[in-house]
Parts: sequence; structure tokens; C-alpha cells
Amino acid sequence: MLERTTPPPLRLRTVFISDIHLGFKGCSAELLLDFLHHVEMDSLFLVGDIIDVWSMKRTMYWPQSHNNVLRTILGKAKRGTKVIFVPGNHDEVFREFDGAVFGNLEIHREYIHRGADGRRMLVLHGDEFDSVVKCSPWLAKLGSNIYDMLLAANPYINWVRRLLDLPHWSLSSYLKNKAKTAVQYIGSFEDAVAQAARKRGVDTVVCGHIHRAEMRDINGILYCNDGDWVESCTSLVEDLNGQLRLIDWPKLREQVAMAPMALPVGQAA
Repeated sequence: MLERTTPPPLRLRTVFISDIHLGFKGCSAELLLDFLHHVEMDSLFLVGDIIDVWSMKRTMYWPQSHNNVLRTILGKAKRGTKVIFVPGNHDEVFREFDGAVFGNLEIHREYIHRGADGRRMLVLHGDEFDSVVKCSPWLAKLGSNIYDMLLAANPYINWVRRLLDLPHWSLSSYLKNKAKTAVQYIGSFEDAVAQAARKRGVDTVVCGHIHRAEMRDINGILYCNDGDWVESCTSLVEDLNGQLRLIDWPKLREQVAMAPMALPVGQAA
């Protein structure tokens, strides 16, 4: 178990997390629990691939920490946090419940969130803009199997790195960033998502799917990807004034024990 610290929780208006992949061995459930215990928010968006149904169909895996993540999220909903679940391709079975409301938990195929500063934000998972998933689902699942093997190696690599007092690191992210075709794919994906947001008449788009946290302007549209909780362990957050920032939790949590929590200084919009 990760050590818990006791500074006051970070108060936020909105938190966006995606690609947790509960039910998959590479899920960083303990880090996510640590993050959720340190933040309070009015709204929590679960932007797809929260439960990895694909992985569980191959091998049933569900440790207590994964159960604790769901219990923590549901506990926040019970205490007043509005939870919006936008299913992804790995948990697409829940898309048939589009529009369902269970108390403070809602399920939507996509959602328009209005920020504190008035901006309209399109929230969706993003797999519909992945040409491989859209045009060839069987090929996507084959690629997912190979990718899963890389992701599954991350916990063991980082266990060794912790022993050596080295920071969190992702093998699969490193390989993706080094691969020219992967970089080209990410750029095409981001452009397609931004174009869809423009057609819907919104200012900002929030997605997940490609496991790469990013905030950048694309021809007048603010593109935000909240990353994942397998590789980068990142989240997109909106503060009480409507300002958006990316939080890299493995890095930020090291600062939490030493000083009262504050949002990191850096990219914001």
C-alpha cells in the first residue's frame, strides 16, 4: 500500500479521468486511490475505459484495490459529487444505458459540460476517431493484446525503479513516443477530435483513449486529453475559477507530503 499523507484535500470544481482499466493487471489502482483520497470535486467525469471488459474476457482479474476504486467513486457520488460516466471501447457494453440516471451517477455516450468561466466542453472517450477501432475491430483487439503485454510490464519495472529511488516511468509510453508512426497517429487523432468539437460548436474538447495527456490549441479549439491510470497516471482538472490544468499525480504526490497541496504551476487554460 502507498503511504497516506494528511494535508487538506485539494478542492476542485471538476475532475476528468479516463482509461483506468480496472480488471487489467497493469492498472495503477493504488495510485488512483491515493489521488481520489486527496481531492474533492463537484463533478467527476469518467471518460471511458474505466472497466476493461476486453481484458476480463481473456483473464478474470479483480483484486481488492480495483473494488476499492469503484467504492471510492460511488462514495463520492453518495456524498454529493455528480459522477458522469462516458463509456469507452473497452467498456462499450455500458453504452446501451446512454441517458440512464442512478442518483448522482449518470451514463452518457458524450456530454456537454459548461465550465465555471462559461466555456462549453465536449466530453467523449474518443475511440470513434480511431480509424483502426472504427474500421477493423478485430485488428484493434489484436493490437490491444500486444499493447497490454507492454502495459503489464510497467508495475514490475516501476517496482525495481522505486527500489533504486527512481521516478515513475512507462515503457509503453517511451516506445510510443519514439515510434514515428505512433507520433503521426496521435497528431491525426488529436486533429480529428478537434474538428469534431468545432462542428459541434464548442470551445473545448476532453477525451481519453490514446493514453497521452495533452493540452493544446488546435485551430481555436482547446484539445484536452486527460491521459490514463495505467501509464502516466494523470488527470485533467478544472479549478473553482474554471481554469483547466493537467495533474501528473506520481510527480505531484511527492510534493504533497512536504507542503500543503496546490495545483502545479504550468500549462493551463
